[in-house]
Parts: sequence; structure tokens; C-alpha cells
Amino acid sequence: MEPLLEVKNLTRTFRGREKKEFAAVDHVSFCLYPGETLGIVGESGSGKSTVARLITGLTDVTEGEIYLKGKKITGRKGRAFREVCRQCQMVFQSPAGSFDPRRTLGDGIGESLENSGMKKAERQRRVAELLRRCGLPEEYAARYPHEVSGGECQRAAIARALAIEPELLICDEATSSLDVTVQKQVMELLAGLREENGVAYVFICHDLALVQQFCSRVLVMQDGRIVEEGTPDEVILRPREDYTRRLVEAVL
Repeated sequence: MEPLLEVKNLTRTFRGREKKEFAAVDHVSFCLYPGETLGIVGESGSGKSTVARLITGLTDVTEGEIYLKGKKITGRKGRAFREVCRQCQMVFQSPAGSFDPRRTLGDGIGESLENSGMKKAERQRRVAELLRRCGLPEEYAARYPHEVSGGECQRAAIARALAIEPELLICDEATSSLDVTVQKQVMELLAGLREENGVAYVFICHDLALVQQFCSRVLVMQDGRIVEEGTPDEVILRPREDYTRRLVEAVL
């Protein structure tokens, strides 16, 4: 099977204090296959979120290459980048912050459909369908981000990500700000989408219990590098590296 996503020697350097450069992501390489869920774990500042931003083009790559369905997407701009967005979407930690507070949830969910030329009536029908699919009444299309709960806003963010039927969803701490009950509902929604549509996930998370339940493979990052990888049981229950062992022990 050909990889859906292939990352080769991905590097991103920044200029820190005293104008010294440091690598937030340092020669990271991995593959993700269709329908697979790849977890990325590590301490804050380990480079997890930077990897997500590099894949989605929100941060420029310093060095390395990214391939989506065999096509190089590194450095794409304009129309070429919009085509990438059709296949790869991101769900952020703070759903309310990812919506324009001056526009309704329906406007946010339907924006990509409008950009693709879909007419208003069809767009409204599609938005209502997406809301229902994500467990929200279609009336929520008329609500603003501040008028719904965090869990409801995250469901709307997932609906927006699904609007153009991507093959890859990158979830960057997408459940960390939710209470346990809502978190469970959102995880069930993500699992259902994987079963029904074969969506693949890059699942960035600090909750190792969630990673163990949801992911088929896990990467452990430390100081911008991958230091361990394997199945959840291998990495979490039988870690090889001291860093991974300390990471696991810190949450037990």
C-alpha cells in the first residue's frame, strides 16, 4: 500500500534569543497510510504542533519534503495549496479561536464549499447535513461561536474540516480543552468517521490513554526529533527509551 502522507527529513529552524538558531523540528521522517491513525506524543515544546503546522502549510518548511498521495506538497502556494487543503484538514485545540467570531458557524463550515463554487441553497443543505453528522442540530448553523459550548464548537470545527471530504485529518490536541464526557463523545465521532469514510488521522495528544485507545501507531518526540515509535502497546506499555518511560510514568 502506498503512503497517504510521507514526511522526509522535515526540519524547521527558528531564531531565538541572541539571534541563535534552534530546530523546533529536526529531521523528522514518517509515513501515514490510508485509514491509519498515527499518534504523536511528547512534552510541551517537543515539536508536535510544529509538525502539524508544517504539514498543513501554516508554517514554512526550512528543510525536507512532504508528499501527499505521492505528490510533493512542500512550498505549494495559491491554487496548488488549495488543492492540498481539499485532501488535508486540521482540527485545532481551541475551536472557538479557529472560527471568525463575527460569522455564524454555518458560514465557517460552508466557507470552503462557497470557495469551490457551490450555490447557496446546496451549500446550506450540505452544512445542515454536516452538522447532523457531527451530532448537532441543523439550527446551529445560525449560531455564533460564543453562543455554543466548547464541545459543540469542536463538533462544528470537525464538521467544517469534513466539508470538502478530506482523506486526512490532523488533530492538534483537539480534545484537551474538553471535559471527560464531551471528550468521549468527540472521540466516538472521530472513530465513527474513520470506520465510515476511511479518514486517516495524525493525532497529536498528551493523553496517553486516548492515544492507546485510538491510534494504531505512535511516534514519541523529544527536542524536535522522533526518539521512539511503534504500536501503542509497545511504546506505552513496553517503552525502550528512558524519555518515553518518564513520559509514561508522569501520567500514571
